[in-house]
Amino acid sequence: MTRRPPLLYLTHRIPYPPNKGDKVRSFHILRHLARTHRVFLGTFIDDPDDFRHLETLKEWCQGVRAIGIVPRLRRVASLRGLALGEALSLPYYRSRSLARWAVETAVWERIAVAVAFSGPMAQYLDVPGLTRRVIDFCDVDSAKWMEYAAAKRWPLAWLYRREGRRLAAFERAAALASDASLFSTEAERELFACAAPDAAGKATAMRNGVDAAYFSPDHELPNPYPPGGPVLVFTGAMDYWPNIDAVRWFVREVLPLVRQRQAQARFWIVGRNPSPAVLDLAGEAVTVTGAVADVRPYLAHADVVEAPLHIARGIQNKVLEAMAMARPVVLAAASANGLAAKAGEECEVAARAEEFAAATLRLLEDAGGRQRMGRLAREAMLARHDWEANLAVLDRVLAGDG
Repeated sequence: MTRRPPLLYLTHRIPYPPNKGDKVRSFHILRHLARTHRVFLGTFIDDPDDFRHLETLKEWCQGVRAIGIVPRLRRVASLRGLALGEALSLPYYRSRSLARWAVETAVWERIAVAVAFSGPMAQYLDVPGLTRRVIDFCDVDSAKWMEYAAAKRWPLAWLYRREGRRLAAFERAAALASDASLFSTEAERELFACAAPDAAGKATAMRNGVDAAYFSPDHELPNPYPPGGPVLVFTGAMDYWPNIDAVRWFVREVLPLVRQRQAQARFWIVGRNPSPAVLDLAGEAVTVTGAVADVRPYLAHADVVEAPLHIARGIQNKVLEAMAMARPVVLAAASANGLAAKAGEECEVAARAEEFAAATLRLLEDAGGRQRMGRLAREAMLARHDWEANLAVLDRVLAGDG
């Protein structure tokens, strides 16, 4: 039997457990790579609880180098980027120890192929002996920072705009220096191609998938909701600003319109690390759960899943998971850009608060419509968001046939 070739995999956050957006994608990539390669993983850990998962990673990794970081301290340290004239994201994820490990491992193991997950990790691809370098940008992060800038006041608006510009320059340079670049949607790939046309020929879209067996309506899951009126739910990490912005907008602008006709409607915000701004939303019609052991019961027993993210890049895993569980979803256009689903049939897409409320009410007041949309949503996930089918793109890229 031919020995599997070695591969260097560099991620900005430990790819296990797959319990948040970027870790879902990075984990499925890791598991896929491990079938054909001996994977050497270099990564950062920003949650002390994740150190206990290093042992689990041995199932897929030949070797692991994990650097623990404290986000609060890293944010301060990243300010050195102001003096260096570079994007602050780069010193945030900079480690001499990790860079040295990458070089030594590549030389010792004779590694020829490396995959960097997220733009900032491309700074570790200057390794001797590599013949193929792939960057999974996932989304165009520089565009995200520009969106943040548009939503903030000075001085954050200035800082975020600067970050967007500096990071865009780094993304372009990194893509030109690599052999291939991946993006989670065709819309993100096109956005990058417009910003960096000289690197467009190396850019390829690789959709996210969803574990349709795990997120399945066939599981018998306990109902976490107390008796009462219809339930609307939002799931996600609640210390992430776009999620915070989304639920605040929904509670302030949409929920009152829904409750004018459905007075007993309740909105549940389900996710870890709720910020003070999220906790302040809790009240008679709003429940904030914090971290839960399993998000599936909250999806399975919700009447409508809401995804009102107005600042969103790529594909939202929370939307894929809800649709895989055959739940009707109402989402903002920003969250629908990369979703391979038909609006009005497999999901509802809305923009203004009145449209969000109207779409939600249509679903609440039509049980048959909810069931039909949920069924079509799951069929769409099975047909277009299967991990194995989508990760075949990575195989072609690694083989030089991207």
